[in-house]
Amino acid sequence: MASIVFTLASTEILGNTGYIMSFAILAIFIIVGIVFDVVGIAVTAASEAPFNSMATRRQRGAAESLRLIKNANKVTCYCNDVIGDVTGIVSGTTAALIAARLMDGFNTESLLFPVLISAIVTGLTVGGKAIGKTLAFNKSTEIVLSVGRMLNIVRIMPFSGQEKAEKQEKAEKQEKSEKQEKAIKQEKPDVKDEADKDNE
Repeated sequence: MASIVFTLASTEILGNTGYIMSFAILAIFIIVGIVFDVVGIAVTAASEAPFNSMATRRQRGAAESLRLIKNANKVTCYCNDVIGDVTGIVSGTTAALIAARLMDGFNTESLLFPVLISAIVTGLTVGGKAIGKTLAFNKSTEIVLSVGRMLNIVRIMPFSGQEKAEKQEKAEKQEKSEKQEKAIKQEKPDVKDEADKDNE
């Protein structure tokens, strides 16, 4: 759904813009894909220990960062798979549209423009993600803290709904366990009374 929305939006925008703006839009899609890829890897590589220390000192963004790390699997899935795939598809579609416009503008059927633009997009995407991956592993704490601070500024606590659901589920399990223990305790005197009757 997201890829369809972004593709339609980019197609509509590109239809009313010049070449410079078209390439700028293409660059934005590529950069967004790289940035989210870096964030996803950094969250996976980061350790909870420094953020626990920051959270006790009430450092801005520490609580949000810690929540991201505790939900690293979901963050990685969203950043690397969902956003990464969407931006990859949209940037490819955008590149094809730009190539088609260039071919139409220069009144040529040569495959030079599609091949050249495709090579540039692929090179920037693959190269950018390779550099970003190295940066994500080496600076994982700083990157995750930066994301946590941004979430703190916009007042977004990630996975807060999930935490409430987990607490409610835990409370329900505890209540059920207490009821079972209570029922067992009520049954024990009956068993004892029956044993006393047998002895009599």
